[in-house]
Amino acid sequence: MGKKKQTPAEEEQPIAAAEEAVDTVSEEESAPASVSAEEFEALKQEYETQKDQFLRMAAEYDNYRKRTEKEKLSTYDNAVAAAVEAFLPVVDNFALALDAGQSMPEQFRQGLEMIQKKFDSAFEKLRVKSFGERGDLFDPDYHNAISRVNDPEIEEDHIAAVYQKGYQIGERIIRHAMVQISNGE
Repeated sequence: MGKKKQTPAEEEQPIAAAEEAVDTVSEEESAPASVSAEEFEALKQEYETQKDQFLRMAAEYDNYRKRTEKEKLSTYDNAVAAAVEAFLPVVDNFALALDAGQSMPEQFRQGLEMIQKKFDSAFEKLRVKSFGERGDLFDPDYHNAISRVNDPEIEEDHIAAVYQKGYQIGERIIRHAMVQISNGE
């Protein structure tokens, strides 16, 4: 009818029997199979192959990560450069207005200077830098020379006059500076 409840001593009997069976296994049966030298070399070669594949995959992933990071930054720089390029004629006109503004009322001039400072701070936030100042060394990678002039105040092959400032973001040139170069005489 119902199952008889086992005493703790009776519950331990099957466990003890299993332990005895394990203890009776001979040493030959429980020892791992020995590996021949040929099998060892094959396993060693397989290990080296797997290790090489892993290292290559890790290097490929690292290169992919660096490349995609560089592409993201490049895409951002290209978009900023295109937007800034559209505003450069306005910035140039403000600079011309400030240069010609010696005869204008002081408040009007101050207003133009404030707008110019806003452009400069916006460019700074976008990491856009201007280049091409009077006295700088001429560099054909950054400057377009439109003429040469004799200027005793400026050394030879240095910028004597700037007609348009150049702009860059990172290493990308948005616009080359248009300059006049001194002959140094």
